[in-house]
Amino acid sequence: MELFAEKGFHATSVAEIGDRAGIQRGALYYHIGSKEELLFQIRRNYTQIMFEAAAAIADGDDDPMTKLRNLIRSHVRLIIEHQYEVAIALRDAGALTAERERDLAHLRDGIQNCWQRVLDDGHAAGVLRTSDHVVGNSLVAMLNMVSAWYRTDGAYTPDQIADILITTILDGVATTRNK
Repeated sequence: MELFAEKGFHATSVAEIGDRAGIQRGALYYHIGSKEELLFQIRRNYTQIMFEAAAAIADGDDDPMTKLRNLIRSHVRLIIEHQYEVAIALRDAGALTAERERDLAHLRDGIQNCWQRVLDDGHAAGVLRTSDHVVGNSLVAMLNMVSAWYRTDGAYTPDQIADILITTILDGVATTRNK
């Protein structure tokens, strides 16, 4: 995972993966089948975790605003926790076969559907101005990019970043004087 995150899928050789894992190439193929299978498993595992977390929140009993706050907080935490996997997914999005990409797209659609349900519920309850899918897609994309700039030695913890983003998303960036 570290090699794919550092160098990219295409620039990483099976020999390098074996060296990093401390096993020979033949044993590596026995365990993973192929370099593409390894990439698929890395991307699928973290995407499944993201889906399960989003589904648990969206299916919960909280009000829509609490759910939205919890989705943002959970997404930021998981994006940071799985920073390598996200970097790999963003860099090597086209490296998998069409069938495997469809499998991942199904999971990503599930995540997006969880967000959309929460936005729809919030709009129906009158606590959100819109539930347009552009907003939901943009929110998830913005949160995914936290992985590109977050540093463990930075000024903010994942929860502090989530709080800043929650406030910005829910209140906007314009002052009341400019609204």
